[in-house]
Amino acid sequence: MGYDFDEIIDRRNTNSLKYDFAAERGMPGGLLPLWVADMDFRSPPCVLEALRGVAEHGVFGYSMPKDDWFEPVRAWFSANFGYETEREWIVQSPGVVFALSTAVRAFTDEGDGVLIQRPVYYPFSGSIRLNNRKIINNPLLFENGRYSIDFADFDRRLAESKAKLFIFCSPHNPVGRVWTKDELERLGEICIRHGCTIVSDEIHCDFVFEGHKHTVFASVAREIEDIALTCTAPSKTFNLAGLQISNIIIRNEELRRKFRAEIHRTGCSETNIFGLAACRAAYESGGEWLRALRAYLGGNLSFLRGFLRENIPRARLVEPGGTYLIWLDFRELGLSHAALDELIINKAGLWLDGGVMFGEEGAGFQRINIACPRATLKRALTRLKEAVDSV
Repeated sequence: MGYDFDEIIDRRNTNSLKYDFAAERGMPGGLLPLWVADMDFRSPPCVLEALRGVAEHGVFGYSMPKDDWFEPVRAWFSANFGYETEREWIVQSPGVVFALSTAVRAFTDEGDGVLIQRPVYYPFSGSIRLNNRKIINNPLLFENGRYSIDFADFDRRLAESKAKLFIFCSPHNPVGRVWTKDELERLGEICIRHGCTIVSDEIHCDFVFEGHKHTVFASVAREIEDIALTCTAPSKTFNLAGLQISNIIIRNEELRRKFRAEIHRTGCSETNIFGLAACRAAYESGGEWLRALRAYLGGNLSFLRGFLRENIPRARLVEPGGTYLIWLDFRELGLSHAALDELIINKAGLWLDGGVMFGEEGAGFQRINIACPRATLKRALTRLKEAVDSV
């Protein structure tokens, strides 16, 4: 079956965070948005059909998943990642960000340190600060165009801070690293030694480019699985973010009990009926669509790579192993963070995510979302070229 990822879908005036909230976010009007991590593509036909079925039924009462609902979730992670789970390990949450804050409250006390690795997805920091915990930062190393982990610093910071929780991003947003099994083993060993629980945000696990392989952190070793929460969702994969559903996989019964108890304290006890239908349909029947999408995104990445090389050589691509969120290095322009934002927003007319949003280590970088029709990407890069040429 063919899928038209080139179709331009007008998302304005649909209460879209990406397209309709520039003013509320302090941005000028008329920007081309390639910032927040949702896609400009329709969800798979199987999902649309499932949602139509729910809508046509016409009764939208309280809903919960029956036991058989979890089988497609289990089957997806078994077939795609070789990770075998049990139904009782899966805890539902409105979203991965909700789950991060829930974990912070469930496994730490106010004033405790929580370790992250910046530059990293900015809600990691928010989930720590807003819950009155302290950020412990193990900055990623950037050398020869590639990010890596400073394991000695990671070990030292856990030892000094006695942090009880480590929030990990895999594949990494925004730098695009797909971590190797060896890297995961080393991190896991350090966390085990220091008694530190791992929350692994793996929401982008289905987007890995050729030559890379995603390994579920908890699958590396039984000892790691026993201290880990694996945060997953169909939302990034099938463009379902607005349906508010995620699946948090927790083998350890005590961790699962504490996590569930914290969710219940928020008053969140039912699941979105549309989210249930969409998640099941996507995992049961969305594989072919996803394969076509990944091929299209690979084409977008190739287009971006070639355009930068030929037209904007001072903007360097940080080669991604995964995700559709691409990290661009503008440091060669020699601009301050404020001046770079001025260039991107007011000269290029683009809405990207500025690098310092992900931590001060992101200064001089910008994150661009390439999950859009190629014509949209070409339009954005043409604007970017004209702006950079003016510097």
